[in-house]
Amino acid sequence: MGVAELPRVMDALARRASTLRDALGRSQGNTESMVAILGSFDHRLSALEAAMRPTQVRTHAIRMAHENIDKTIKAADAILSQFDLARRAEATILRGPHEDLEGYLEAVDLLKSIVCFFASNKSLKNNDGLLNRVNNILSKSALKIEEEFKQLMTTYSKPIEPDRLFDCLPKPPRAPKDDNDADGGHTHSEHPSKGLETGICRTPTLMPPRILPLLHDIAQQLVQAGNQQSCYRIYRDSRGSALEVSLRKLGVEKLSKDDVQRMQWEALEAKIGNWTQFMRIAVKLLLAGERRICDQVFDGINFNKDQCFAELAGSSVLTLLSFGDAVAKSKRSPEKLFVLLDMYEVMHELQPEVEEIFEGRFCSEMREAALGLTRRLAQTAQETFADFEEAVEKDTSKTIVQDGTVHPLTSYVINYVKFLFDYQSTLKILFQEFETGSETESQLAVVTMKIMQALQNNLDGKSKQYKDPALTYIFLMNNIHYMVRSVRRSEAKDILGDDWIQRHRRVVQQNANQYKRVAWAKILQTLSVQATGSSPAELSSSGVSRAMIKERFKSFNMQFEELHAKQTQWTIPDQELRESLRLAVAEVLLPAYRSFIKRFGSRTLVVKWLPIYIFSSMSG
Repeated sequence: MGVAELPRVMDALARRASTLRDALGRSQGNTESMVAILGSFDHRLSALEAAMRPTQVRTHAIRMAHENIDKTIKAADAILSQFDLARRAEATILRGPHEDLEGYLEAVDLLKSIVCFFASNKSLKNNDGLLNRVNNILSKSALKIEEEFKQLMTTYSKPIEPDRLFDCLPKPPRAPKDDNDADGGHTHSEHPSKGLETGICRTPTLMPPRILPLLHDIAQQLVQAGNQQSCYRIYRDSRGSALEVSLRKLGVEKLSKDDVQRMQWEALEAKIGNWTQFMRIAVKLLLAGERRICDQVFDGINFNKDQCFAELAGSSVLTLLSFGDAVAKSKRSPEKLFVLLDMYEVMHELQPEVEEIFEGRFCSEMREAALGLTRRLAQTAQETFADFEEAVEKDTSKTIVQDGTVHPLTSYVINYVKFLFDYQSTLKILFQEFETGSETESQLAVVTMKIMQALQNNLDGKSKQYKDPALTYIFLMNNIHYMVRSVRRSEAKDILGDDWIQRHRRVVQQNANQYKRVAWAKILQTLSVQATGSSPAELSSSGVSRAMIKERFKSFNMQFEELHAKQTQWTIPDQELRESLRLAVAEVLLPAYRSFIKRFGSRTLVVKWLPIYIFSSMSG
């Protein structure tokens, strides 16, 4: 762009600036006009608002009035409904709980809700009259509820007949008979508890199940009404009495140590057998059932049910345990061992249930009493073991078995030992009670070996009472053979072991050999060549020597007759042992006899009856 064009450009810019100034001036005027118009509208709106304000105030007042009217109507309806509910509940309460107990309890709850309604709406006026009336009805209802609770508890707290309780116990399996053929001594009755501890008991109905929810609801009402002590007393007395009478009907009685000590053994053994069943029935059926009922009736209620249960059961439990305690503390004797083990087994078996039933501090006395009895029974049984071993070794009975057969003491002790093995599981627990640190088998083996050795020592002493040494060895042979045979045929074999059996079989053989030597040595001497004092050649040519031979035959026959007469009075009860001994004697005597006949004379009638004598000299 040249200098010549500059004036033209400047002139154009000046015109545009002038146009812009005119436009801005017009815009300012428009703005001022708009502001004036808006100011006029604001003034008009303020005037309109001032004119409408009274109407708004009236409208708000009308709305508030409507709301107050609605609230008043609702409050009135609520109050009227409470009056109506109170009237209907009162009618139900006045009819009493007998016709409709559930409806009666619902009416009581309804009256309580009315009290709560007015308590939470204290702004409501003129309700004191209704509240007083409702509280008065509630007080009367509490007395009627207490009466109904007592009536129901009395009606349905009946003792259980023994037959029903015994039917709930599992039936024990039939025990096999003992095949012992020479058990002339005492035998303990079959282990009565086997099978019962593993069976399942059926639960007896102590109270009808349909009654328990009603009792729960009544108890809840009583506690809420402040009648906890009445509820406590009624429940404790009625259920405690039913339990006590049930046990009395069953045969449970309180006996002291002196009472037990005065009893004959047969009577005491029968009572102990009954007691083991009574304990199972009492704990598994009655006490467990009572605990379940107590827990159900007072479930969720602010009530000391543990203390109530402890008081209702305490007397019956201590009566039950008193008999066991009296037996455990009475004078020890060998025959009591097995019943002590029966009692210990039952107490140990029931211990977990005792712990569960008598949980809590209020039941601690009964829990500790049961545990204490278990320990005393274990201690007494342990001491009786030692007593029995000592009694066997020191048995001084003057009874002599004239025929040398198995002594009553032997059969008694062997039966005793065999019965020990019926209690292996119980003995294992008992040994653990005293923390011996040994395996069950080794502990039982130690006990058994001590008893067997004590018996053998006693038999050795008794064998010395015989004047005839041969009968001494017959006696020892019979008795030790009986011990060995009994061990071989029982579980004792696994405990004592083959070594024990073999050692004692050798003892049996040693006594048999001694019998042969002592009983037949003299008669065998009669048949020996050396006994004649001459050679066969000399004897065959001498008349005097023939007379000597005849005298020898005569002497042999007399000795044999004497042995036969004596030994036919002896007994070897085991047929196998008897036959073995006869053969052993025949193997020694017959060859000597035949050799003597062959050397020194013709055959006589003696040859015909000698074998018969040998095989019939000892009876079975």
